[in-house]
Amino acid sequence: MAAETPIRVRSREELVFLLAEAAEIEHNLMCCYLFAAFSLKSEADGLTPEQARVVAGWRRDIIGIAVEEMSHLALVANITIAVGGSPHFGRPNFPIAAGYHPSGVVVELHPFNKSTLDHFIYLERPEGADRPDGAGFDAVKAEYDRNMDGDRLMPNGQDYATVGHLYRGIRQALEDLSARLGEDKLFIGDMSLQVGPDLTPLPGLTVVKCLKTALTACDTIVDQGEGANGDNARSHYNRFLAMCDAYHKMEAADAGFTPSRPVAANPVMRKGPASRNVWVDAPEAARVMDLVNAIYNIMLRALTQGFADPDPVRKQAFIDVAIDGMYALTPVAEHLTTLKASTTVPDVTAGMSFATLRDVTPLPDGRPALLFVAERLEELSTGARRVLTGALADGTASRLATLAEKLRHIRPSPPQESPVMAEPQPGKAETKGYENGQAPAVERAEGKDVIIEFEAKRCIHARFCVLQQPGVFKANVVGPWIVPDDADCADNLVTTAQNCPSGAIQYSRKDGRPQEMPPQVNLIQVRENGPNAFRGNLILDGEPIGYRATLCRCGRSKNKPFCDGQHKEGDDPFHATGEPDTGDVTALEVRDGEVHIAPQKNGPLRLSGNLEVLSGTGRTIRKAQALQLCRCGHSANKPYCDGSHARVGFVSE
Repeated sequence: MAAETPIRVRSREELVFLLAEAAEIEHNLMCCYLFAAFSLKSEADGLTPEQARVVAGWRRDIIGIAVEEMSHLALVANITIAVGGSPHFGRPNFPIAAGYHPSGVVVELHPFNKSTLDHFIYLERPEGADRPDGAGFDAVKAEYDRNMDGDRLMPNGQDYATVGHLYRGIRQALEDLSARLGEDKLFIGDMSLQVGPDLTPLPGLTVVKCLKTALTACDTIVDQGEGANGDNARSHYNRFLAMCDAYHKMEAADAGFTPSRPVAANPVMRKGPASRNVWVDAPEAARVMDLVNAIYNIMLRALTQGFADPDPVRKQAFIDVAIDGMYALTPVAEHLTTLKASTTVPDVTAGMSFATLRDVTPLPDGRPALLFVAERLEELSTGARRVLTGALADGTASRLATLAEKLRHIRPSPPQESPVMAEPQPGKAETKGYENGQAPAVERAEGKDVIIEFEAKRCIHARFCVLQQPGVFKANVVGPWIVPDDADCADNLVTTAQNCPSGAIQYSRKDGRPQEMPPQVNLIQVRENGPNAFRGNLILDGEPIGYRATLCRCGRSKNKPFCDGQHKEGDDPFHATGEPDTGDVTALEVRDGEVHIAPQKNGPLRLSGNLEVLSGTGRTIRKAQALQLCRCGHSANKPYCDGSHARVGFVSE
């Protein structure tokens, strides 16, 4: 192939301009991949069980690739912030008009088929790879040259043959400007605005602090995409190639194999001048398309706000909406592809167009932004019940309403008083007792000075209780086994209860002495080959769960998110170090307060609060106000999430 024209960047302004185009490329590709994934059939559409299994694997893989494109978009945003710019999340509506990208780059929405798959391979091809575009895509290419001669002050679009070529230009620009301006003069942005792996487990996401980390971010994007000249088997290029091989085998076995629904290419919400677009005017499809595009746009607004807000708690909340909104969007987008699209064009179904708002600039910082986004989520929740039916309506509306509720409740919290266990109500049984020899879910034993409650499902058998107070906690007996009044003294019994790491044992004092208080320092201790042990004022999905808990990190517990001891069971017990490498241990201004724990569906534990992470031997390894902890057991960066849950198919509500 002919040598590619070098991309020339002479100023910070030109660099930020080029990064904005890179952001649009990543954003547009993400939408194209999702559109194709949503179009894929299931067994309900007539596929054989084996075909449905293969196609479901393609759907997971394409959505996984789209998630990595979101990670690329976030990396570009972090680089942009690092060099003093503002992240770019706007993009033109589909199909992308000529001139936005080089003439050889066609970016349109198409259902999944051989031509679309060949087009994806073409877009992700490594530099120097001479591969034809998908059938029909050459016909819509317009020939033009965006490069401009001369020493100009205004930035302009420049040509590149591949995405790798584009990032090679960005990489060179970073090195050149760092050498000319000085590294400390180039990287002048506010680090607190960036989004790192502590806020979201997007694969490969890192914070950009300097030239080295900026270049690493560029290399991550290229390696995940084109695969560094094909060496990375998990690159987008190689994964699409593998799909292509599988597609041909499926077609050889069944000449009539069609993996996608007859979804219209480049569907639009409004009647426009472009003859290649299908106007979705069938009433039901038009309403669902309106809803799903609105969900996409509130996710986009939340993403914009997440990169603009310096407050770590609000920042986490907005990023949560941007990421969690995908769970609300996906089933609606897939449902849309089953609906008749047009009253005039026969035999096509609809698809979301990813139509964008004209304005996605950040909202003013603070509580008004939270209320703005919460209000919109509530509107969409109401709209979902109006537009959809059955379980889809309930699930979508509930997810959106839950996100809105979380935003509305984010505010400075007053000091919390220690919770006091409720006194038993006269005339009511406190437990079901030992029926048929079975212990109740929560056993309650009331002594003269102390009430003990024991929740067996949370117990990890640390054995502090039976070893430190064997008179109270009587091992190997049938029936009631907790006798508080057999303690050597109430204070020692309370100390033993507070040593229970899982929180299975809770207590309440009746003698007027202080109840259990939250610790002065919130701690997470990484136990060798075992769970994460939490101490703090713990709030799980909005509900207080006490001050102690052990949460599963092997992925095997049947009582998620709590540990139930499965990590040590079976022929292949869980292995994970309790001595991870030391990370950022910058001192926190406040070390106590509420710790909010939000287990993500099929994903990590999302934490917010003032957090100090300890190794199993007590060494401080991390201090942060937001973290994502692995709970699938497969992260290569334990105890932190690295996105492996998506690759291994981890399932947990």
